[in-house]
This record gives sequence, structure tokens and C-alpha cells, in this order.
Amino acid sequence: MTSKVLSATALGFDGHIIDIECDAKQGLPGIAIVGLGNKSIDEAKERIRSAITNSHFDFPTSKITINLAPADLPKDGSHFDVPMAVAILVVSGQLKQASTDGIAFAGELSLTGKLRPVRGIINIVETARKNGVTSVVVPSANAAQASLVKDVTVIGAKTLADIYLHLTGEKPISPSLRPEKSATAHYTTDLGDIHGQEQAKRALVIAAAGGHNILFDGPPGAGKTMLARALVSILPFPTYEEQIAITKLHSLVGETTEDIVTELPFRSPHHTASQISLIGGGAKPLPGEVSLAHCGVLFLDELPEYTRSSLEALRQPLEDREVNVARAAGRVKYPAKFMLVATRNPCPCGYYGDPDHSCSCSLNQIVGYEKRISGPLLDRIDMLVPVARVNEKQLLVHSPSAESPAIRERVTKARSLQYKRNKNRTNAELSSKNIAALTRLSKEATDLLNAAADRMKLSARSYFKAIKVARTIADLDDSEDILVPHMAEALQYRQKEAKLH
Repeated sequence: MTSKVLSATALGFDGHIIDIECDAKQGLPGIAIVGLGNKSIDEAKERIRSAITNSHFDFPTSKITINLAPADLPKDGSHFDVPMAVAILVVSGQLKQASTDGIAFAGELSLTGKLRPVRGIINIVETARKNGVTSVVVPSANAAQASLVKDVTVIGAKTLADIYLHLTGEKPISPSLRPEKSATAHYTTDLGDIHGQEQAKRALVIAAAGGHNILFDGPPGAGKTMLARALVSILPFPTYEEQIAITKLHSLVGETTEDIVTELPFRSPHHTASQISLIGGGAKPLPGEVSLAHCGVLFLDELPEYTRSSLEALRQPLEDREVNVARAAGRVKYPAKFMLVATRNPCPCGYYGDPDHSCSCSLNQIVGYEKRISGPLLDRIDMLVPVARVNEKQLLVHSPSAESPAIRERVTKARSLQYKRNKNRTNAELSSKNIAALTRLSKEATDLLNAAADRMKLSARSYFKAIKVARTIADLDDSEDILVPHMAEALQYRQKEAKLH
């Protein structure tokens, strides 16, 4: 006698449906699992045996063979425990095959038969839905995340016995309700908490409104890190679709298996982080920091301190807004639409050009420090902002509180103009091809840009980035055309680049 139960597995940001085939025949009692499963799947044999017996079911005394099809697809994860246990209950006659039709199962079993939450539940439920599955049984702790997926019924079970009673109709489990759309604004730094730095705060508002990458350049203690941490306080709230994507990515790496992420991510990896942890990868390719910052902010403090290989690996996701990870185990793709916020000192000691502190670095050290950030990477940063030290007399001056909520309204309004004009894209996401069709420059602004590009020796990428930033400034001013003041301000944020040539 054979049985078949449906499940799924995560493959990158997507997934693949898996058929759990079970066969019982005469022979020495035991379980054999085939189908290219990893160690956690092989160890499931003992968990399943104990869970079935401790749930007061009969474990078959025949030889059990379980096949995870397709057999050539590597499979990983403890979420196959539940579907394999259900397949055994079906093949032993304790459940009817018809009771499992159109249902997918996922979950890890404890030895007592309780269900434990698993990683990547949104991938599993989405994959099941795409393959025509109408109902998915998951651990109750995963039910909130799983319910984010539309057009599929999510059943949250606590034990294997609960699943049995649900399938037999003796005690049906009520479907989990989809959570209401919500977003929160928990942040530690309000823009109003930052004293002085009016130019830098203005640049931060422009970056937030257009989704632009930004680099703060200045001496230690000038407030660069505080400015970066204040960015999330003025960004628009994540949409429902963005909450799903963010939660999905964080679930894949196990950072959250029960809660729904309703805040924009702010990722701040240390400069000693490896290239794999930044970009993603591993034996089983998982998302890196650039993908975990999807829809939010990736903050790299003291950018020149990161390894050259890690910095150069950022070039592709900054341009394509996605990461392609190729490994021997397979090739996967993860989204990486993030805002890069970086800081750096002007030299190793940090005081080059500071009027109040003498620099102890040699010319070779200063030049070498600047060269740690390559030209192609610098070219992908939209705004280069100098940050000077704040006068100590300003530090105790009272500043207006709760400034960020008011600025967020302005930023959200500017974003809505962009989404309407750019077909749900920010200005930073526009390609060179789209810029000519979607941006309107006055003749005077065009002349100013061309003259500045010739004098500053701007690359083609920097030329278009200046237009994108100017377009965002015009959106903040609610102007249909890019005028001379908008372009002049945008070009200020490339002055540092010009000095480096």
C-alpha cells in the first residue's frame, strides 16, 4: 500500500512543491528515507517514530519507505517531519488518503508529538498556493506569518493529534485569519534630536524621498552615525506587500518564525563581516545583509574599513537591486532593494582638514585611505555629503522634538508623486532609458548640468544620478519641471567626487 502527501521546500526567494510518497511492505520494521534529503531529514526517522507512538497512534510494524520527489532536488529542513508522519498514518490505514487531498503540510515534530515552528513558512505556503493547493497545515506558532499569503486556507495545529482530529472531522481547526494591515514606527533617533547639521539633514530628507544612496564624509564625533540611524524615522511606512517580503526574508534565516515584521529593516553589519554574510550564500544559499535590508536601510559605518572584496561585491546589488548567488548546490535569487547609507572619515586618524585638530597621517596614508573605496563603487552612490563638526555651543541648545513624523509626511507625499509618475518606482530606481521619458528639465537646468558635467568630469552614471536627485528635490517642492535651483542643489552632492578625480 502506498500514500502521497504534499509539502514544499524553499528554493531561494521562491520554492518547489514536494511529493511525500510512502510505501509499507513486509520486512524488518524501520523507516528508510530517500530523495536527496540532508542530515536533519534523515534524523526525522526517530522524531517521527516517537511522535506517532506518544500521540497514541499505532506505528506500523512493516518496513516503511519514504520518497521525497522530485528525487534529484536537494532538500533541507525539519519541516518535512509532519508530512512524513501524516503519510505514515495514511499508509497504515489510520487516516484516509482522501482526507489529505488538496492539503499541504509543514512542521517540525517534537518527541511528544507537539509541532514546532519552522523557517521559511511563507515560501512554503506561497509555493503550495501556486501549485493549486487550497489548504496548508502548519504549526500554530507559524500561523500568523503563513496567513499573510492570500487565497489559501491556513490551519494552525499544535500537535500531531490535532491534525488527525482535523482531518477526520472529529474536531476541525478554525482557519487562521489574515492579520490586518499595520505598520509601526519604533525608532531610537528622531531627526529633531540632532543638533545643527542642517545641510546634512536636508540631504537625508532628499535621500529618503527618492530612495537614494548616501555617503556622509567627516571627522569623528560629527554626528554621521546619528544621522544614519535617524533615516528610518522619516521613511514611509512599509506597504502590506513589503511587510510580506521583509518577513519572508527574515523567516528564511530564522530571525523570526512567529512574528510579522511591520517595520522597515535597518541592518548595520560590522566591518569585519564576511562577504558571504553581506551578500548571501553558504552551503545552502541563504540571504545576506543586503537582502535582509530589502525595502529598508543598509548602514555601513566607516566604509573604508570593510574588505575590498566585500565592497566590490556590493556593486551588482546596488545596480540590479537583487542578488544572484551561484553555488554547487544550486543557483538562487534574492531581492535587495535597499538604501545604502555609509560613513567615512577623511583619513585614518579622522582629522584631515579639521581646523581644530591636526592630522597625524602622511600624504600616502591619506591617498591610500581614499583609494579603499573604488571609483565604480563611489559612482553608485547618489549623494556625497560633507559633515563638519558641530560647535559645542549648539549642543545644549533646545531643538524641536518629534520632527521626524512631520518630515515623514513630506517624504511620503514626494514618494507618492514618484510612484504615480514612475509606475511604482522611486527616482533612484529609474534607468537611464526611463529618465529621458519621465523627467522634465528646463533649458536652463539642462545647460547648467552640461556645463557642470564638463567641468567636474562626471561619468555617465553620475550625470544621470544628478538628474535623479534633482528630480527628487523638485518633487519635494511639488514642481513638475526640474528647475535651476533643483539642479544646482543636486550638483552640490557630487562636489566631493569631482575633488577625487
